[in-house]
Amino acid sequence: QVQLVESGGGLVQAGGSLRLSCAASGRTFLIRTVGWFRQAPGKEREFVGTMTRSGRTYYAASVQGRFSISRDDVKMTQYLEMNGLKSEDTAVYYCVASRGEYNMATREMLYDYWGQGTQVTVSS
Repeated sequence: QVQLVESGGGLVQAGGSLRLSCAASGRTFLIRTVGWFRQAPGKEREFVGTMTRSGRTYYAASVQGRFSISRDDVKMTQYLEMNGLKSEDTAVYYCVASRGEYNMATREMLYDYWGQGTQVTVSS
């Protein structure tokens, strides 16, 4: 199987930036599509963004233009660069990976592997 471990979460002021990392281990050759979800307190988990193995990206409207996903398939690590952070970005962020190749994988059920989550708190 595949294990995903996030890092880089923390406390940041509104308007600031943060970069999350997600390192994959195990049978990483299975990974095609990667992405991120988040869950704010008292809310349902929601899609943030996704990237195919070929580099195509798709983002939720709420983060479009502020967040950016990248991946290093040599290091088997994906990243979520977050700029212009707002208080409403406060959430636990989960990295995900799928064995399938999907261009706009917004649904949780498309992802086979999940990280444990990392807390991001944006203070206003």
